Amino acid sequence: MQNGPCILVAHSYGGAIITVAGNNPKVAGLVYIAAHAPNTGESEGGNGKLYPSAYKSLQKGADGFDYINPLKFSQDFAADLPKEQAEFEANSQMPTADAVFHAIIQDPAWKAKPSWYMVAKSDHIINPDLERMYAKRANSYTVEIAGASHSVYESHPKEVADLIKKAATQSRKKNQ
Repeated sequence: MQNGPCILVAHSYGGAIITVAGNNPKVAGLVYIAAHAPNTGESEGGNGKLYPSAYKSLQKGADGFDYINPLKFSQDFAADLPKEQAEFEANSQMPTADAVFHAIIQDPAWKAKPSWYMVAKSDHIINPDLERMYAKRANSYTVEIAGASHSVYESHPKEVADLIKKAATQSRKKNQ
């Protein structure tokens, strides 16, 4: 419904979503915030096996939905957030369909569109080396945030906003 060019921004498994949705002609660029950016024929789950994560708190429900053990959420997902905030998020998280981690990507938009990537250097959910691989492969402008957990968008909002603004500004220049 966007009338003009737009930037897509994603965190975590949302990166796979913008990797596909970014093929829309109105999308001018992609911003990955500690996110997956699979290539053709890849899935997030498969790539996670290449660069294993540090966390061990994933709970796979019999109903096909996954969540992070609330007792370990803070250390694995939000180690750089205040304790009270991390505890609230641990207890209010929405389970995620396990199938999203196994969807096979076709025609990734980052092959044809510019991208920006933020690596959370202390991420336990997505291995920072996997984040770096995604960024390098996509030829992304890359920023690394020292000490940042997977919740980098909350713990470093200024840096995240700055990267999004940079993407918007640089994309606008390319589209003029």
